Amino acid sequence: MQKYFSNYSPSTGNKICEIEITSEQALDNIIRKAQSAFKIWSRMSGLERGKILNKAARIIRERSFEIAQLEVLDSGKPITEALEVDVPTSADALEYFAGIAPSVQGEHIQLGKSFAYTRREPLGICAGIGAWNYPFQIACWKSAPALACGNVMIFKPSELTPMNANKLEQIYLEAGVPEGVFQVVQGGREVGEMLSLHPEIRKISLTGSIPTGKRIMENSAKSLKHVSLELGGKSPLIIFDDFDFDRASSIAILANFYTQGEICCNGTRVFVHKKIKEKFIESLLSKVEKIKVGDPFDSNTQMGSLISKQHLQRVLSYIESGKEEGATLLCGGTQPEWSPSQIKFANGNFILPTVFTNCHDEMKIVKEEIFGPVMSILEFEDENEVIQRANNTEYGLAAGVLTHNIKRAHRVIENLQAGMCWINNYNISPVEVPFGGMKGSGFGRENGLAAIECYTQLKTVYVEMDD
Repeated sequence: MQKYFSNYSPSTGNKICEIEITSEQALDNIIRKAQSAFKIWSRMSGLERGKILNKAARIIRERSFEIAQLEVLDSGKPITEALEVDVPTSADALEYFAGIAPSVQGEHIQLGKSFAYTRREPLGICAGIGAWNYPFQIACWKSAPALACGNVMIFKPSELTPMNANKLEQIYLEAGVPEGVFQVVQGGREVGEMLSLHPEIRKISLTGSIPTGKRIMENSAKSLKHVSLELGGKSPLIIFDDFDFDRASSIAILANFYTQGEICCNGTRVFVHKKIKEKFIESLLSKVEKIKVGDPFDSNTQMGSLISKQHLQRVLSYIESGKEEGATLLCGGTQPEWSPSQIKFANGNFILPTVFTNCHDEMKIVKEEIFGPVMSILEFEDENEVIQRANNTEYGLAAGVLTHNIKRAHRVIENLQAGMCWINNYNISPVEVPFGGMKGSGFGRENGLAAIECYTQLKTVYVEMDD
């Protein structure tokens, strides 16, 4: 008997549609189709694959408004974000890896009369498991390098944002990607389990939580799959006293409240030097109170709704925990009050941007990933002290340093245990730049040339030329 799950709008609570869950039998059929497609796709030249990926990127740009609307309906994020960031960066990924595809190559090693050479070969069937905060972008970030290298991909979007992955599958087919090269499966944990246990799948790339990452690794070990994990974070943003406090407050807002705070690399532990802390807070609050929370389809909205009712309650529980542990709530911490004309959002998952100060390192809101618009401000005086505190976490995804002392900036960055670091900015991730974590935040990289290594295997060939 076929099973379904319901998909709800985060901003209104209304049901959008029913989604069919991929069964084990259906997955076997998808695998067989992928195996046939791999024989075709992997034998095409990199230039041929690149031309097709470029065409897919053009289609994405042409249909950016349609894709953005679907993204907003599914995720609750503001339409301006989807139009200005999510969709364009998705096309960027396809264009970038389309350009890389013809240059995926090995090397020649001369050994006297004899020689050796290496080949970078595709892995085969790869599985991508996406997250709900950037559903379309993550599908492109995972599929673009995989397909550029000659692999085929089975992609499972989050069950909370299931719709745009199917749109990407249609776009790939229209661009000329052979049927079976990119296929979508739908469902929750049980479908992720099937992917990670299936012996014919050679690679899993997950964006998700640490517990899910550990489970994927455990399952993948049974057939020695390649694994890339981009997991959670509790990243530090360190603001030194020589940096302009007004600019620092704007960067801190970008590092905490963009996409309703539902970004894994957000700098939610904001370490501010004692000398500028009060001025920083004053500047911060004057800007936070102007952030418009509301209708995600309104182009003036700056913060939409959280992804689900369950996640909203989780974020609210962390806010209560912060108050109970003695942190001072400066603003937010509650859901908005709606006017009669906005009553349709009463069942949505909205929350006001929230700022705590007087925090210490052992508080729950400082130690654990909240994945919502909750900023914790911590005071520091000494460089070595703040480095030690910043590293005192199981996570290692991202970090930011704000200072005009360039020697200090590089010195601090060198000592921070994080895979993605920014100096004098935050949350900027061009497709040319590798993105990924250290420690509990995972391993493997999205984007940049480093992604090619995650979707290829190296073959060495020794050629004897001597008698």
